[in-house]
Amino acid sequence: MSKKLVLAEKPSVGSEIAKVLGCREKRNGYMEGSQYIVTWAFGHLVTLADPDAYNKIYASWNLDDLPIIPSTMKLMVIKQSSNQYKTVTSLMGRNDVSEIIIATDAGREGELVARWILEKANVRKEVKRLWVSSVTAKALKDGFNRLRPGKEYENLYAAAVARAESDWIVGINATRALTTKYNAQLSCGRVQTPTVSIIQQREDEIKSFIPKTYYGLQAEASGLSFVWQDQKTKSNKTFECGDIDQILAKVSGHDGTVISVESKNRLAYSPPLYDLTELQRDAFTLFNYSAKKTLSIMQALYEKHKALTYPRTDSRYLTDDIVATLPERLSAIGIDPYKAMAVGLLKRPIKASKRFVDNAKVSDHHAIIPTEESPFISSLEFDERNIYELVVKRFLAVLMPPFEYEEKTITIAINGERFTTKGVRIIDMGWRQTDKKALSDTILPDIKANSTIKINQIIKTSGDTKPPAYFNEGTLLSAMENPVHYMPAGEKKLKEILGKTGGLGTVATRAEIIDKLFNTQLLELRGNSIVVTGKGKQLLKLVPEELKSPLLTAEWENKLNQIAEGKLKKDSFIKEMKAYTEKIIKEIKGSEEKFRHDNLSTTKCPNCGKVMLEVKNKFGKSLVCQDRECGHRIQLSRSTNARCPNCHKKLELIGTDEDKTFICKNCSYREKLSAFEKRKKEMNGKGDKRDLQNYQKKLEKIEKEALQEDNPFAALAKLKLDDKRKK
Repeated sequence: MSKKLVLAEKPSVGSEIAKVLGCREKRNGYMEGSQYIVTWAFGHLVTLADPDAYNKIYASWNLDDLPIIPSTMKLMVIKQSSNQYKTVTSLMGRNDVSEIIIATDAGREGELVARWILEKANVRKEVKRLWVSSVTAKALKDGFNRLRPGKEYENLYAAAVARAESDWIVGINATRALTTKYNAQLSCGRVQTPTVSIIQQREDEIKSFIPKTYYGLQAEASGLSFVWQDQKTKSNKTFECGDIDQILAKVSGHDGTVISVESKNRLAYSPPLYDLTELQRDAFTLFNYSAKKTLSIMQALYEKHKALTYPRTDSRYLTDDIVATLPERLSAIGIDPYKAMAVGLLKRPIKASKRFVDNAKVSDHHAIIPTEESPFISSLEFDERNIYELVVKRFLAVLMPPFEYEEKTITIAINGERFTTKGVRIIDMGWRQTDKKALSDTILPDIKANSTIKINQIIKTSGDTKPPAYFNEGTLLSAMENPVHYMPAGEKKLKEILGKTGGLGTVATRAEIIDKLFNTQLLELRGNSIVVTGKGKQLLKLVPEELKSPLLTAEWENKLNQIAEGKLKKDSFIKEMKAYTEKIIKEIKGSEEKFRHDNLSTTKCPNCGKVMLEVKNKFGKSLVCQDRECGHRIQLSRSTNARCPNCHKKLELIGTDEDKTFICKNCSYREKLSAFEKRKKEMNGKGDKRDLQNYQKKLEKIEKEALQEDNPFAALAKLKLDDKRKK
């Protein structure tokens, strides 16, 4: 009897699919049933080959060897997951397997994960496609009942290949050219470099900003404050101090006459459902979670807990077919106080509205919403519960009535000058019930038109205009999503394209891009503000002009969309990218610019004797040899999640081996790591033991990651391209 092989993107998703399909026999790297075999990748099992696969001389970086432009791109199996690749391909080759069902993530990159495996293994069996937005049992059953022919996704695969190969050609060559010419890690790309440029533009705006003083008037009467309003501009302020002084003299000593009392009932509808970027912004604002952390939490809520739908979506709308499932999703909400709200909504029919249901505004995936499965709330970690609550609140809000209130405006005249005040009376809380922030009425007294009001005092007010704020991780995500303000005037068409295609990067990659820019020391944090390092500023002077502008990504995404729609051939796009690469390499080689390390320490490398660089990243501080061929590293300090027992601030870990010591920069507390571990073990209670175990796991993870990330040259051994998701 023939069987069908299902290929999932990750083991967790594969496990859920196996349950639905009745595959109960556990094997090494797959599960088998009577009709189906379910196996999985670990993200990408196959990737584009390294340069030395084309010629051994490319194993060493040399400016004279550039550009490296293979006539045909090769694929290679990723070494770390090669055993699973062997498992997957051996299953594909089994005689009893007649059909392969691609069940990787439904999107451009997910298509690439599966297709590259098929291509590398030269599999030519019939292919079907599973396309779902959640991994609940119901969603998977429905998905398997409406499998699509694999041929329908050939153009999507072509677009994915075009993106990957072009990023390789441009990224590998530009990074090697800059790095070898200036003997410094100078990674660049069509997404990361414009992102640095946007941040630099904001810094330039802040530095060149000249504050201006503005003025206004405020009249106090019977407990009310009335604000002066310019009758021509309707503004409450003016930059002319002399004008406001004249108006003050004009109105002083006079009472007010009520010109009008206007009351209007207003409706405020809830914000749209979450896409990933909006969720990351709110999570940063409310909880100070990085974009990467929010995505990681979302992935766990999607895969492990099956509580939320697919996270990597750029849509804030649902499709018509989801409407019928909304009652089940409401029933699955079991977290207080939202459970009662969900029950209330279930008592009446749910009305679909264009405000949240619109097929035309959904591409690969609909907005993030709860699934039909109720999670075990006690199993959610603190951070997971925070994100789950955000999504639940937003989901309930769009289904609830609008917030209704009465807005009352009183306008008075004081010797010919107008002053206004406003008040609000809440009529119906509507969706604002989901918001824990208390709202209160600001009810104005019952004042009649044409009545006279005694003015107690009129004061002159003033303030200074503020410069734009530095980017933080939340506002940077917004700028990457909509970078049109940072593009040259007159590029209307490309601005529109960039707006439609989702800006710089994708919802799936922006977190990784931001993280990479920190790890390669192009950006750094000052408090919550993101600033460009000296190295980043120099990079912007060294890279070709086109690589600094979002226009390049706009043009790419426009053409990639055309490939996905079958309107443009992949090979035409690749040919264009090869010509572009030759152009920028010629430009870099001919540049007369110089690069200077601005983070030199006073320590010499014990291996080669050159002065080492002091490198900071999210893990802490280290010394790295400035010679990329040497790359010797000495760890100086490392940030941790351990808390100071005195002031509860996060501790840093300094020293090596047995001398590792926690220090608190806030209150100067110090404690040896060995003493810390002993103290934790002596604490009674299961909670404390779990805390220690969790902390030790986190510490091991931090140390492992730090070994990879602290060396700024390590990343160049295997370039992570801008638009490649970390699986």
